[in-house]
Amino acid sequence: MINPQSITDSAKKTLKIEADAISHLADLIDDQFVSVVQLILQSEGRVVITGIGKSANIANKIVATLNSTGTPAVFMHAADAIHGDLGNVQKNDVVICISKSGESPEIKVLTPLVKNMGNLLVGMVGNMDSFLAKQSDHILNTTVEVEACPNNLAPTSSTTAQLAMGDALAVALMECRGFKASDFAKYHPGGALGKKLYTRMGDLLFDDRKPQVGLEASLSEVILEISSNRLGATIVLEGEKVQGVITDGDLRRMLEKGVDVSALKAKDIMSANPKTISIDSLAVDGFHLMEKNKITQLVVTNGDSYAGIVHLHDILKEGIY
Repeated sequence: MINPQSITDSAKKTLKIEADAISHLADLIDDQFVSVVQLILQSEGRVVITGIGKSANIANKIVATLNSTGTPAVFMHAADAIHGDLGNVQKNDVVICISKSGESPEIKVLTPLVKNMGNLLVGMVGNMDSFLAKQSDHILNTTVEVEACPNNLAPTSSTTAQLAMGDALAVALMECRGFKASDFAKYHPGGALGKKLYTRMGDLLFDDRKPQVGLEASLSEVILEISSNRLGATIVLEGEKVQGVITDGDLRRMLEKGVDVSALKAKDIMSANPKTISIDSLAVDGFHLMEKNKITQLVVTNGDSYAGIVHLHDILKEGIY
């Protein structure tokens, strides 16, 4: 019978071994790492990342991360490279070869070919005495003491270390380039992430839903305006300037107090100085403002003028959260 505790212990042991492997990488960051970052920044070409086996899978992920953070990169499988795909490597490209042992047959064939083409070679390698380490112009040291695999065979700690080193490289390049959220948005236009980075408050406004009353509007006019626009609120204006907001909650609380409502005007009911946000602000910022102030409607302005109301549901409906 399988012991649940042994399963838990195994998982924790694996995570601890891999965490230790990543922690050890920090001690391996040296002038070589700095040189690789500078080399890529100064290069007029792309970063071509290659590997074999599990290292090839890691190479694919690092390529994706670099591309999405402003560093052009392509993946080239080491086995395919020596059977025709070496043509992917262009004159000014920097080639990064990922290998734990640095002794794979494909790596031994590929490495001198890259060097003969005149491209600079970076070895991300876990064996400093290997063929790849000795042939590389620069080295990213991803040595690990032990694999998390109980037989010390299956790539586990070693591939985790490679992945972490790739992230460290990508983040360092981002920071050197001054890569901002606005830059990131260019590469992520789709899905919830894209909507967070692109959708602005003005995109959520509807021309036919702009509830508003004047300061002297009667209670019945206020109720009608709130009901007809289905936003649960109306803005109180003086000219084009926002003076206050009245929500359906404000009306309920007033009626619960037993106030004589027959002579009330909008100015008597409104909450002055409501929370506002610019029409150009990101919708995600609007969401955070609503969350912080525990409100469900937000007044949107265009300069000093009233532009409309955005309800919390409008943001949620967009899939931003």
